[in-house]
Amino acid sequence: MTKHTVELGTIQETLLIPLYGRAVENLKAEAVLRDPRAEEIVAAIEYDFSRFDGLPSLAGTVLRTALFDRWVADFLADHPSGTVVELGAGLNTRHERVDSTQARWFDLDLPDVIALRRKFFTDTAQRTTISASVTDTSWPATVEEDTDGPYIFCAEAVLPFLEGTEVHHVLGMIAERFPGSLLALDTAGPEIVATQATHDALSKVEARMQWSCGDPAELATWLPGTTVRASHTLSSLPGRMYEQLPAAYQDMIDRLAEQRLPQVEEYRLSLVRLP
Repeated sequence: MTKHTVELGTIQETLLIPLYGRAVENLKAEAVLRDPRAEEIVAAIEYDFSRFDGLPSLAGTVLRTALFDRWVADFLADHPSGTVVELGAGLNTRHERVDSTQARWFDLDLPDVIALRRKFFTDTAQRTTISASVTDTSWPATVEEDTDGPYIFCAEAVLPFLEGTEVHHVLGMIAERFPGSLLALDTAGPEIVATQATHDALSKVEARMQWSCGDPAELATWLPGTTVRASHTLSSLPGRMYEQLPAAYQDMIDRLAEQRLPQVEEYRLSLVRLP
């Protein structure tokens, strides 16, 4: 089988970590989520994924994705015809995992990522790919063209790699153009950013996080009126989600909760309502 070569920028290469995490998870007898498309894509890409084998962060990426999936599913349960915007979509397959038959969906990422993504995904009347930086001021117009909202934006493993001023710009732009929208995001605290060179997965690539955020509530100091709807660490996931996890994951989370490691407690997954 001819495989697709990967020509991605430094930051963009990190998208391969959660992709591989989902593919590995799909092979398990008891899995947090099922993603056969991720397994197919990994098999079709020319890349040394073995560098990520056995890394604890793979499980973390799967849990993060599963929580974001839940937030999007809950949003669509309330708003079946709502709009989902993936900021830094990478090779995510949330559209395939979540019941989104009526939703309007946008997958946004940088041109090199979109070039790779187009080898595996095709636009439809309901699903549109946007080739642009999340900081670009032009992409909101594409989303606005034929949608009325409500909106949920997903920034999974994206914003920490931007400068703080860029994050401020992106959130301000979304709040201005799509007031009252939901935003699912992850944040890394100062100690995580300071020690990321020894991180099990990031140490395997050249990308480095730039923006640190100790508390998602800080976003309200940038955008007054922003409210945190939910915020979790990997050791304090929602009770309903924890109860449905395979036993091995529950055991891992229990150990993490006891250890209270800074690299776990400073990494937060949050759902916020923008003003």
